[in-house]
Amino acid sequence: MNPIRLQLNIQNETSRLRAVVLGTAKSNGSVPTFEEAYDPKSREHILAGTYPKIPDMVKEMEAFLKILEKYEVKVYRPTVLENVNQIFTRDIAFVIDDKFIKSNILPDRDREIEALQYVIDQIDADKVITLPEKVHVEGGDVMPWNDYIFVGTYTGEDYPDYITARTNKEAVEFIRELFPHKKVKSFELRKSNTEAKENALHLDCCFQPIGKDKAILYKNGFLIEEEYNWLVNYFGKENIFEITKDEMYNMTSNIFSISEKVVVSERNFTRLNTWLREQDFIVEEVSYAEIAKQEGLLRCSTMPLIRD
Repeated sequence: MNPIRLQLNIQNETSRLRAVVLGTAKSNGSVPTFEEAYDPKSREHILAGTYPKIPDMVKEMEAFLKILEKYEVKVYRPTVLENVNQIFTRDIAFVIDDKFIKSNILPDRDREIEALQYVIDQIDADKVITLPEKVHVEGGDVMPWNDYIFVGTYTGEDYPDYITARTNKEAVEFIRELFPHKKVKSFELRKSNTEAKENALHLDCCFQPIGKDKAILYKNGFLIEEEYNWLVNYFGKENIFEITKDEMYNMTSNIFSISEKVVVSERNFTRLNTWLREQDFIVEEVSYAEIAKQEGLLRCSTMPLIRD
């Protein structure tokens, strides 16, 4: 008898969530050295001595888990690896339609996908995609939106110099070939290895669709103004919540949709949360400010597998 297979389905960012992988902070390891950090924000907190502590991060993730369970979402967690940061599952793989695509990410992080093998074993093998070596992509840069797939990228000649550049032009082409029936729209993101406020680590650090026709947007995260304007025209100015540089730094665009009506947001995002409620969203607030110190938030720590 064949075991029950996971019937993956992700068409967009906001349809009713049924199954998700939520990362874990249980054995995050010691505070990395300045050189080991992958992004400028983590480096800031390492230098300041304010890098997040494991018990605080576990507490934040458990609070997020409770909200997901409240809405009867099936939640998978990675197998805990000793001394490995496994919070940001969005980076290591992502689902579009019924395909599970393993990311090619920073070599130091290869082990993280091994911790999800028990989930991958429940997916039809022909739906699990391993990328060619030259294709670099992380899930934070990939956003399915119905007919479209939005992809954040950096295609400058100096791409190899940026530890913060995670998705290359080869990835955009690969996704285009894999989903010929979709319109793949790429966006050049602003990168900095040293200035957290000048760095859009992933597309979801400066943009996220919510509900049916709304979006959170940060203009300066985009290198090319026409690409930013395309999004403004697509969603309509009246449907966009534009965030400030400080809000971008605090990861305000990195909230998470359980459905077109229900959004999980950081409790300190007062301006955003007020606006969301004015737009008739149900806002489930959670403390996630410690995890945010590693330049990732709610969307980064989830990998949706099934939405309606």
